[in-house]
Amino acid sequence: MSTTLAQNVRVLAAPGTRHDEILTPAALDFVGRLAAEFDERREGLLKERRRQAIRLAAGSPLDFPMVTAAVRADRGWRVAPPAPGLADRRVEITGPPERRMAVNALNSGASVWMADFEDATAPTWDNLVSGQLVLLDAIERRIDFTTEEGKEYRLDDSDRPATIMVRPRGWHLDEEHLEYDGRPVPAALVDFGLYFFHCAQRQIDAGYGPYFYLPKLENRYEARLWNDVFVLAQDLLGIPRGTVRATVLIETITAAFEMEEILHELREHSAGLNAGRWDYLFSVIKTFGHRTDFLLPDRAKVTMTAPFMRAYTELLVRTCHRRGAHAIGGMAAQVPAKDPAANEAVLAAVRLDKEREAEDGFDGSWVAHPGLVQVCRTAFDGVLGDRPDQRDRTREDVDVTPADLLSVRRISGPPSPEGVRTNISVALRYYAAWLRGQGAVALDGLMEDAATAEIARVQIWQWLRHRVVDRRTVEQILDDEITALGADYPWAPVDDIRGLFERTAMTGELPLFFTPDAYSRHLVRRPEVRA
Repeated sequence: MSTTLAQNVRVLAAPGTRHDEILTPAALDFVGRLAAEFDERREGLLKERRRQAIRLAAGSPLDFPMVTAAVRADRGWRVAPPAPGLADRRVEITGPPERRMAVNALNSGASVWMADFEDATAPTWDNLVSGQLVLLDAIERRIDFTTEEGKEYRLDDSDRPATIMVRPRGWHLDEEHLEYDGRPVPAALVDFGLYFFHCAQRQIDAGYGPYFYLPKLENRYEARLWNDVFVLAQDLLGIPRGTVRATVLIETITAAFEMEEILHELREHSAGLNAGRWDYLFSVIKTFGHRTDFLLPDRAKVTMTAPFMRAYTELLVRTCHRRGAHAIGGMAAQVPAKDPAANEAVLAAVRLDKEREAEDGFDGSWVAHPGLVQVCRTAFDGVLGDRPDQRDRTREDVDVTPADLLSVRRISGPPSPEGVRTNISVALRYYAAWLRGQGAVALDGLMEDAATAEIARVQIWQWLRHRVVDRRTVEQILDDEITALGADYPWAPVDDIRGLFERTAMTGELPLFFTPDAYSRHLVRRPEVRA
């Protein structure tokens, strides 16, 4: 049933259980006011993304912007001090806003839970609205439940469970189930707006605040847009400016060249920067994948110690700390194993990664599973001790040049046969889960999300483009893996999955993301079924 509300917002989906608690006229009006104010600017920035991509593909150099040299040179400015609940961030756990995940994350002992509406959530309408309900219930401490099998999930009695941060979807996505003035509402404003409207004051009353992670930003102008969204949202609800805090994921190559500028744009609302591995590699290939000197080998071989990745993370720490901001490390996606020997190997790998981050100056890091919280905490405890962070380590020894950030050729190389098959297999299995409504899925001992599928499919595209892998070989592996997928997942729409892979990995022109194609074809109610 389509419902006409203030600001011309319409819901183009059937009502679900408790949806009316989130999709209130006032909440939708709030989202509509954000859309009315900012959608045109967003569209302009997305057009500029495309123009920038064309310039870079044509050979324009990527460098630190000359026009903002004064911002980088001015040593006087700082971001806002840490907000309540964000002073100590040595362990952050991430996952979709599902009821089971919420209880486990809040009880995990992590400092922060990043509730992810982006890469870890397949954006079915029910997932999105249910996720908002989960957050509302968690803040109201009415999240406890018992499964049909009788397993109980209960919040601990801790006065300070993990601090909630919310990651909305990126600027590039639309929410087709909500319409404003005849157009889809920007997905970022839906996720942000519904949470902010219902939970901002509740979080303030609980001693925290409305805190966010911002994905897929490509430049300072996109950060400025978010800052203006925060200002208007706070003004509309009578919340003091500066109450919002946001950490930006530096997961695009262009954003890596504007870290200080991004912090500067958000400074009264900034909670630092985060290093996102798979999306960063994905961005490198999208931006420069047509060049042979950016030919990456198997993704498993591109570790965080690769020269260009190390330059990126060291610059991130130095940038954050010289501005008083937190620097948060990347994801440990491993899932603990049932076999004791295998599990020890998992924990050893995570321990080594987190010790490296702590020693490099990061103030905290991410894990995907509650079973990894303690090993991450121990690694950072060893460096931090009783201190909440190490922002005093300004890493003046770090001197990163544009050439350092782009030195991919130092590890450039062709893939292995196993790497090709793994990428095809992982992409297909993730697509199957995503189309079924599951955005975070355990595959081969790792908790994977959309970023994994993106790097897997663009690597296939790059290897085909440079003919280091024969197309016939890819088609044969695709045949094999589709057959295996159908045997393992009888419910999977294998023809749709194959078509999605061919359209997003095997075409001449690389689609920027797989999600818009999959979303529009499979997760949106078609116009003819709208009531």
